[in-house]
Amino acid sequence: MAKAADVVVQCLENEGVEYVFGIPGEENLDLLESLRKSKIKLVLTRHEQSAGFMAATYGRLTGKTGVSLSTLGPGATNLVTASAYAYLGGMPMMMITGQKPIKKSKQGRFQIIDVCGMMDPITKYTHQFASADNIPARMREAFRLAEEEKPGAVHLELPEDIAAEQTDALPIPRSLHRRPLAEHVAIEAAVEKLKNARNPILVIGAGANRKMTAKVLKQLIDKTGIPFITTQMGKGVVDERHPRFLGNAALSSGDFVHRAVEAADLIVNIGHDVIEKPPFFMVRGGTEVIHVSFRSAEVDAVYFPQVEVIGDIANAVWQISEALTDTSHWDFTRLMAIREANEAQIVEGADDNRFPVYPQRMVADIRRALPSEGIVALDNGIYKIWFARNYKAHKPNTVLLDNALATMGAGLPSAMASHLVYPDRPVISVCGDGGFMMNSQELETAVRLGMHITVVILRDDGYGMIRWKQANMGFTDFGLDYGNPDFVKYAEAYGANGHRVESAEAFLPLLEHCIKTPGVHVIDCPVDYSENDRILNSELRERALAV
Repeated sequence: MAKAADVVVQCLENEGVEYVFGIPGEENLDLLESLRKSKIKLVLTRHEQSAGFMAATYGRLTGKTGVSLSTLGPGATNLVTASAYAYLGGMPMMMITGQKPIKKSKQGRFQIIDVCGMMDPITKYTHQFASADNIPARMREAFRLAEEEKPGAVHLELPEDIAAEQTDALPIPRSLHRRPLAEHVAIEAAVEKLKNARNPILVIGAGANRKMTAKVLKQLIDKTGIPFITTQMGKGVVDERHPRFLGNAALSSGDFVHRAVEAADLIVNIGHDVIEKPPFFMVRGGTEVIHVSFRSAEVDAVYFPQVEVIGDIANAVWQISEALTDTSHWDFTRLMAIREANEAQIVEGADDNRFPVYPQRMVADIRRALPSEGIVALDNGIYKIWFARNYKAHKPNTVLLDNALATMGAGLPSAMASHLVYPDRPVISVCGDGGFMMNSQELETAVRLGMHITVVILRDDGYGMIRWKQANMGFTDFGLDYGNPDFVKYAEAYGANGHRVESAEAFLPLLEHCIKTPGVHVIDCPVDYSENDRILNSELRERALAV
């Protein structure tokens, strides 16, 4: 016989869990004691939301379920945003929350809310343990669902009295699991469409962000010369330095990539996920679409693909590539002209010396500073568009960009999780001043754990992305200004290294210094977004139309 909390930890060990991120409460103390005796490392954070973001990012980078822990009530409610982040973003993540005793309690309704009911709409699975004997089956099922396509968040509630029960139940071993393969008739239909096309294009989305898929996609592109664009969450699936890379769908419309899609006579949509803004809209009688994904297309008024290839994406792409023997009739002259115009536009501003720093210069310098395997963990703000458009990702999951929930506050925690997964890679977190302050307390966690990360705070003293949208809608500038602390002193108060950018030319040498020098570094970087509207809304649209 063993204590139920010990069995929970045995199940976690059985699943290969390395870390549990979170903040325990009174109701978790049995579980905490079981973790103390385990090889699993507890990463104690300063806010449950950060713990959830770290667990989700761990899942995103490894494909294994990241685990977060909180107490009941307010601890559990603080995990809600992180759950939605993982649920929409396709990141395998488990939340274990405590609860008062369910068989006999003398505390009335103190701190008690329906946590499972709260989690139900934003998880793939939620369950309250009512018996210690059921723990192994429910744990195995939760891990299976978290990692099954489409990956996402799951939630388990462990009441205090159940955690203390005795049981002889044992963990259930992981099963051998393989994704089903696409049916050959669908492959043949897709190949036939491609053979009859003259200038097809690939659109690589979030669902394609898998190691094997990246490998076979590059083989297909190299073999046939077919050009490709990426969605924001498809960045880096194929090296964006590739001569057939046409650009990233950072904007909803009016960019060079949209001109490229318009010029194609067949669109092969790889790993499409409706959580992202679509890079194109289908119309009746318009360009046909081949949908290649783990799941069938969610049909709506602007997306109704003519051919669906459903199954393991990597295998489907490999089968299509093998069957495409002669593509010499394909003509990409027009698409390559659009590519050249986009490339010329992207390099503009990369050496702009104006200060405060312009976003084009900031993005270019971070790309210069980082090696191919270096990781940029983005928070959410207007700079995300500049990174999506201008920052060329060389490898998968080296630009951690959230275009699903698109929440503020995740940039620093996701950088910290990246460091834990890849301690030998340089990691830079890029945050707006608003997003940084939402979870800035985790600087203490990063310092306490001896991490080596660099946090670049883009300071414009206001909610810049909302201001941009406010101006676009013709409204008066109102309600978006705030004050900031001295970020250098703020960093130093936590034991981190604080730096301030005084000129555009000083930014790159400072970055290089931080990357080479161990420790937690915080860079206060004033940024100028004043030309965003002109460049992204007016000039870009005009230049794209002129191609």
